[in-house]
Amino acid sequence: MSDPLAALAGLPGVADAVAEAREACERLRWHPAMRRRAAECRVEAGVRTARCSAALDGGRLPLELVRDAARGARELPDDPAGVVVRGALRAHAETERLAADGGRGLTGAPWQALARLHLAAAAGLVPDDQLGRPRGAGERPRDVPAETGVPGAAALASRLDGLRDLLSAPTEAPALVVAAVAHAEVLTLRPFTTANGVVARAVQHAVVVGRGLDPMGVAVPEAAHLSDANGYVAAAAGYASGTREGVAAWIRHCAWAVVAGAGEGTVVADAVLAGRLPR
Repeated sequence: MSDPLAALAGLPGVADAVAEAREACERLRWHPAMRRRAAECRVEAGVRTARCSAALDGGRLPLELVRDAARGARELPDDPAGVVVRGALRAHAETERLAADGGRGLTGAPWQALARLHLAAAAGLVPDDQLGRPRGAGERPRDVPAETGVPGAAALASRLDGLRDLLSAPTEAPALVVAAVAHAEVLTLRPFTTANGVVARAVQHAVVVGRGLDPMGVAVPEAAHLSDANGYVAAAAGYASGTREGVAAWIRHCAWAVVAGAGEGTVVADAVLAGRLPR
């Protein structure tokens, strides 16, 4: 049986990038805060994950406000930014469920998992009849410029079948490669009318955690993507081109983001250990 994802691990520079990401996550895993306060680290990392993912989709709010909203201390504003952040928080909570049990929530029924993520991320952004279902004939995603090419309904259905097969089939590919491809496929296909970016990044998180690259769920690669948003968009466009060079560059970019995200996770762990996070 062919293993297309494993073949991608042999693209130029990918093996070294994957190894660097794995080593960064291993260092984070052995941080002293992980021994007794891992749950606190994971909660704070989740807040930062949701906040950065929302900001990449145009919903930028202060970290302190997002943290307070996540613990029920304050309400998010009833404006477009607040709706996007609220959806990102819900999507992250859904991701945590999908990542449980080795990620079987995602690999066992990939399309249902994507639908649940979209239901969480897009509530309040689109009519209820568009939640959790792929774009139909004549529908375009609202989260990309009008001139951007996206698959029509027929092509989208075929590509989603391919994504389902990639996520559910056994593979020898490293978790980072699986996560990067799943992330990019959702970004490229834009299967929903909106909130595709939040869903794509949530899928990567579920794979990275569920397949054991960052089992503690404390790395925040979304922070790296936000810090270099132009590079993130360019790397995704390279993947969408379908060239070997573009796909390899995207996987390397995702590996870099995981390394930087492990650094953000270390900042979180240091703060938790020192008692510097707001209560």
